[in-house]
Amino acid sequence: MTDAAKVQSAPAGQTYETDVIIVGAGPVGLFAVFELGLLDLKAHIVDVLDRPGGQCAELYPEKPIYDIPGLPVVSGQQLTDQLLEQIAPFGATFHLAQMAEGLERLPDGKFKLTTELGTTITAPVLVIAAGGGSFVPRKPRLENLEAFENTSVFYAVRQMERFRDRDIVIAGGGDSALDWVLNLQPIAKSTTLIHRRDEFRAAPHSVAKMRALVAEGKVRLEIADLKGLKGEGGVLEAVSCKTKEKGEYEIACTDLLAFYGLTMKLGPIADFGLNLNENLIPVDTEKFETAEAGIFAIGDINTYPGKLKLILCGFHEGALMAQAAFRIARPGERLVFLYTTSSTDLQKKLGVA
Repeated sequence: MTDAAKVQSAPAGQTYETDVIIVGAGPVGLFAVFELGLLDLKAHIVDVLDRPGGQCAELYPEKPIYDIPGLPVVSGQQLTDQLLEQIAPFGATFHLAQMAEGLERLPDGKFKLTTELGTTITAPVLVIAAGGGSFVPRKPRLENLEAFENTSVFYAVRQMERFRDRDIVIAGGGDSALDWVLNLQPIAKSTTLIHRRDEFRAAPHSVAKMRALVAEGKVRLEIADLKGLKGEGGVLEAVSCKTKEKGEYEIACTDLLAFYGLTMKLGPIADFGLNLNENLIPVDTEKFETAEAGIFAIGDINTYPGKLKLILCGFHEGALMAQAAFRIARPGERLVFLYTTSSTDLQKKLGVA
């Protein structure tokens, strides 16, 4: 199990207070935790995905990246895991599988961010590190799909226990689909995987484990097209599939988990009152602050003259942002710039002294 998979999300629907709120748990958002932590600033991270890593971990976990300084080659998942290891000493709080939905400035100047699950976080600094925006699931083109959503049709697993002793169908051929086949099979009553072809984009070891379960009769594999849903009142009774050989047929089930990948949309960030430029957030190049004092944007979500959409540029932006965030969160304290190579204090924070 990867470090990203081990990260626990804080209980939803509760109220929290911190120094900095970070929207986006991709590499740039994670490294911002490190830079803030060196200055003793605590961070809470909100992300719509159910694990850290952003598109690195979700869209190309196995894809090699060649332009991270000091790492000649690293996969998206490896980079995520190493960043999580690096920020571990600072105890960031994650709020996963929930979208940042609302933002308001309080009379004392702090920001109150609310999520779709009713979580409330208050802080003097907000950092938007949401890549190209919030990820939203690609949905199958099925008639009456909306009638079953969130009752029998799901695009993410937020509570595994929800699927205990259920007849589940999982649709898709990537890492998310295969991961949840392997994780849910032990607790589900029955597990069926549907994919349009007998080739998978998931990690080879996951595919091998899935095929072993199929050979043992513990998972049903259907190479077919998903065509429709059968049921009433949001309660799923079966899904219909189609192949050239069999024609159209039904598979009885209680739940459908559809993992067809993600697409990026700016989402509720567009309603945060920022001056958007072609769905990007303009910032200065001194501290990467937006037109709204106390709100910063780092990574692919921002724009400025000469901007390059590279992870290493986002890391640089996070470092300068942290210096400015300290002055807002600790207005009465003196900021002393220190190096991790020579500062005993910083080395103690990192647990390496």
